[in-house]
Amino acid sequence: MPANPRISSIAPQARSPIYARRFRDAKPINFGVSSPRKLAVHGVDVSRWQGDIDWQTLQTQGANFVYIKATDGGDHLDPMFRQNWRKAKEAGLKRGAYHFFYWCRTAGEQADWFIRNVPREAGALPPVIDVEWNGESSCKQRVSRERVLEKMQTFMDKLERYYGQRPIIYTAPDFYRDNLRGAFLEHPFWLRAVAEHPSKVYPGRKWLFWQYSGSGLSHGVEGRIDLNAFHGSEEEWHKWVATN
Repeated sequence: MPANPRISSIAPQARSPIYARRFRDAKPINFGVSSPRKLAVHGVDVSRWQGDIDWQTLQTQGANFVYIKATDGGDHLDPMFRQNWRKAKEAGLKRGAYHFFYWCRTAGEQADWFIRNVPREAGALPPVIDVEWNGESSCKQRVSRERVLEKMQTFMDKLERYYGQRPIIYTAPDFYRDNLRGAFLEHPFWLRAVAEHPSKVYPGRKWLFWQYSGSGLSHGVEGRIDLNAFHGSEEEWHKWVATN
């Protein structure tokens, strides 16, 4: 088991102001009456591909929270993670970290690697496990549904024990269809749905975050950025942050 990261003793911050969504989109979608624009709290997720970010500017464009790519598999750390983690906090954003799960590595190895690299500190959002089929990954393996659920449970249990927060599951339509329908009913979900509302893509599934665009544009970051929304009002957001 790798050495534990230093635990911050800083108390959670008071309620942060909510910035209105000012993002643009390179490939805008008309979601009709189910537009994500109607949701009160928006945010982004980032990785090395966004380069150096002007966090304060990005926040004023509507990034009220950010999920930051931390780790892949059992031995890769996003080279921008530590900088993004520090600077997002300095700018006052609510931020959490996510792990891209590799089906070619054991769940225990991957949990240990995430724990080794992601600080356990007050005020951070719950960790995220990103599960999907990715043809660009060096791991081409597709394991059975039974094995998928077993590995995910092992990984999430270990993170929940360490961080004291129930991990959030991020997934995409094809992976969800193959593996996650009817599973993990007690876990919050972050769903990718860039053409239709999650209720149509993931019928019956409760969700916490909706990734509604992979082609967002914003001052404060060069190129495209993923756009997300929280499922609830401003008051519900503040309550969720306070309890998680």
